[in-house]
Amino acid sequence: MLPTKNNQQLKNSPLGAGGKVVLGFSGGLDTSFCVKYLAGEKGYEVHSIIVNTGGFDEAELKKIEEHAYKLGVKSHTTVDAVKGYYDRIIKYLVFGNVLKNNTYPLSVSAERLVQALHIADNVKKLNADAVAHGSTGAGNDQVRFDMVFHIMIPNIEIITPIRDLKLSREEEIEYLKQKGINMNYEKAAYSINKGLWGTSVGGRETLNSKGMLPEEAWPTQVSKTESVEVRLTFNKGELIKVDDRNFNHSTEAIQYLQSIASAYGIGRDIHVGDTIIGIKGRVGFEAAAPMIIIKAHHALEKHVLTKWQLNLKDNIANFYGNWLHEGQILDPVMRDIEAFLQSSQQNVTGDVFVQLMPYRFQIIGIESDHDLMNSKFGMYGEMNTGFTGEDVRGFSKIFGNQTAMYHNLLNSSKGGA
Repeated sequence: MLPTKNNQQLKNSPLGAGGKVVLGFSGGLDTSFCVKYLAGEKGYEVHSIIVNTGGFDEAELKKIEEHAYKLGVKSHTTVDAVKGYYDRIIKYLVFGNVLKNNTYPLSVSAERLVQALHIADNVKKLNADAVAHGSTGAGNDQVRFDMVFHIMIPNIEIITPIRDLKLSREEEIEYLKQKGINMNYEKAAYSINKGLWGTSVGGRETLNSKGMLPEEAWPTQVSKTESVEVRLTFNKGELIKVDDRNFNHSTEAIQYLQSIASAYGIGRDIHVGDTIIGIKGRVGFEAAAPMIIIKAHHALEKHVLTKWQLNLKDNIANFYGNWLHEGQILDPVMRDIEAFLQSSQQNVTGDVFVQLMPYRFQIIGIESDHDLMNSKFGMYGEMNTGFTGEDVRGFSKIFGNQTAMYHNLLNSSKGGA
């Protein structure tokens, strides 16, 4: 029997039986409940959509589609958003070397925004009356989905059964079993969310302020122990080649690098951060390719960009990453920042050499025609070819002139007292 507690909001929905609802669908417990509840209890015409941002293969997507129809959806749409996800968001996270709190490559938060945008497009395409998602009331995703929907489809009702009914996992399972739905109800010890830009891992160890995920919790087990050197080739900030292998699109390069590096256990960590809703949380993640790409890209930038390009870019990119995490992908300031980041990459072309080892990696160095460390300009600590010792004497005096004036006046003031 469906719990009746706290369901007044859904009872008061202006949407009547037969109303057309687009549901963001993953095939898991929450969204499976949403289909049966919205179609069975409310009498809505439910159209499911799954937006693949790199977490599913063809067989998995087919299985999810079959499950959706068995639950009773009117139609099901599968969107391949992997390349669009990279073009719209990930490449700017690379350009900005974005790691939230210097740790997390925004694996999940970025892909939720792409999913929300595609769901909103599907609502328009189907001329639907409402949009639904399976978020609970406890996390960031509810804000990200709701905010995009409020902006992109402002007159469309947002329905969130799990959040509004405040259902427990056990209540959802009981309801689906009563409806004759057979699926895997066993709760995994660790929740996994896989995407192009990394995989998040949640479990009992991440629910407290102390604790590290055990080896068996990580999606990819360590199977390589012999170190190997890889060469990453960037063109204007984008990864286009790994060793001698060329790719048609940077997403393919990311996936290939992930297949090599994940077997070393690289890119594992636990992120502690501030959620949009004001509480702190911990989440484990596995992101071998993203971590290597960001660090390799940053190393190349340090060689080819000027001091003040790097300084300004760091500040702007930090804001970009935080604002993206907060769900503000549609704020026009994001387009302004992306234009700056794109402009900053004109000379970020060259090779970066990386050594992979179990659980870690190190940047060996770079080669680039734009390398400002070029020996023809001089060698730091050894010699210079662009100026003389006398030039430095004069520069040093002028460079510190105002500070010298300040201290001169300060000393005079103290003496006069």
